[in-house]
Amino acid sequence: MIFKTHRLFVRKLILEDLVPFHELESNPLVLKYATGEVKSLQENEQELKELISRYKVSKNDFWIYAILRKQDHQFIGTVALVKDNIDDEIGYRLLEKFWKNGYGTEICEGLIMYCKTLKINKLVAYVADENRASTKILEKLNFKIVKKFISDDMNLPETKYELYL
Repeated sequence: MIFKTHRLFVRKLILEDLVPFHELESNPLVLKYATGEVKSLQENEQELKELISRYKVSKNDFWIYAILRKQDHQFIGTVALVKDNIDDEIGYRLLEKFWKNGYGTEICEGLIMYCKTLKINKLVAYVADENRASTKILEKLNFKIVKKFISDDMNLPETKYELYL
């Protein structure tokens, strides 16, 4: 286990996560403000294997973990911590059936606490302006707007937020 919250826990991805991982990564609504690209089962299996292989890489800077509910150990999404030598970026994706249950806020709060234990000083997050749910979460958690721009990949208005820990 990487960290836990009141209702959730976070662990490394495993191959047994393929079915719910594929459900997550093949839902156009989940990906609407991310890549926007729905992938096949085979493509998602390859991506899952690649993400799992990164756990063994020394100086890995791209961590994607599984989010599970404590009550039934059901996979509900993924959470990310990406380091690029300048910023430590956080992100998350939840299966659509788990939206509007407060899990986004809860996982972000847990990730912030986890990052404090890693002695990370500042976190950033990038959110498409249309993604009001994620915008509200970041604002509630005291992230501040530092930049507005049009994203290169999605060509959408996007905002960069940061939080000093």
